[in-house]
Amino acid sequence: MKELNIGLVGSGFMGKGHSMAYNLLPQIFSPLPAYPRLRVLGDVSEDLAKKAAQNYGFKDYAVGWEEVVNHPEVDIVDITAPNHVHKEIAIAAAKAGKHIYCEKPLAVTLEDAKGMMEAAQGAGVKTLVGFNYLKSPATLAAKRLIEDGKIGDIWHFRGYFHQDILADPLLPFSWRFEKKIAGSGALGDLGAHIIAIAHSLVSDIDKVCALTETFVKERPLATGAFGYDGKADLNAPKKTVENDDVVHILTKFKNGATGTIESSRIAQGHKVYLAYEINGSKGSVRFTHERMNELNVYFSEDPEGVKGFRNIITGPEHPFYGSFWPVAGCGLGFGDMKVIEIYELLDGIANDKPIYPDFCEGYKVNQVIAAALESAEGERWVAVG
Repeated sequence: MKELNIGLVGSGFMGKGHSMAYNLLPQIFSPLPAYPRLRVLGDVSEDLAKKAAQNYGFKDYAVGWEEVVNHPEVDIVDITAPNHVHKEIAIAAAKAGKHIYCEKPLAVTLEDAKGMMEAAQGAGVKTLVGFNYLKSPATLAAKRLIEDGKIGDIWHFRGYFHQDILADPLLPFSWRFEKKIAGSGALGDLGAHIIAIAHSLVSDIDKVCALTETFVKERPLATGAFGYDGKADLNAPKKTVENDDVVHILTKFKNGATGTIESSRIAQGHKVYLAYEINGSKGSVRFTHERMNELNVYFSEDPEGVKGFRNIITGPEHPFYGSFWPVAGCGLGFGDMKVIEIYELLDGIANDKPIYPDFCEGYKVNQVIAAALESAEGERWVAVG
């Protein structure tokens, strides 16, 4: 079996998630298109890198990203570092002839995203962007229904991604609140996933009219840990939050459909409330990630008296589910979408197949983000692209 050596940059939340998926992959898919070997992990300090490499199963560790990218045995550079370093790492990886797996959003700015896309295209390497919510069996089943014409012509899309993970005003200031490092806030971190889903299930977005707002305008500086579970002293000095807590977007799609997209990182009571509903001329589909093993469908041609939304429990009949469990109802989780995502990456590289979403799709999502930010600033409709 062909082997592909992995070089991971970043060992935090998503670095851990990617590593778990690599390790689980051989237990789920058999035969594999290629076997992932965890070769080297890089992070900003020796302590972080060494500890993570041992915990996650990597053979070696490195301080910084350069050694990972230039390692002669590495075939895939996996980028889970903060957004502002995506461009530099990805372009260097492309020049080194490495395939690239990058977390979303692709880049802080549209210009950076374009540079990454063009570098990968010029080098002829495969790319994947981590819009993992596209890979749930329920959403893939919805895509199949839509493409088969089961709900007719698409008329309307409503998509949401709400969390309260940053709602606490005492959560310390971190890179996520800094425009030059993170770019946008709720829009790029959470809304990007909904944009990707809208592109996949409906069509590309043509124009937008957006509103953004920052409600927690200052954050205390960290006195200790500054991650999602960090806390700060009440009397700690504060720093201004530079990006959006909430975004609302009206959308017009290229296929004529209309839509709305909302995202908030301070929506009290919501943990991972990623949800969408799509209405067509013959029916509707709706989904929420908090019940990710279910898909609600409605068909207008059902007989009167039994017409209504039905609840489908995902099972082996739906895409990829059967590789995990032989019967419906056992359920998949967040990490399993990463397993599916990485399977498609390895399959695309080993068998020279198209991979979706690649850097071209990542760039399209960044185009929508840029248009939404321009729209919110100018309080007007803005064309995408």
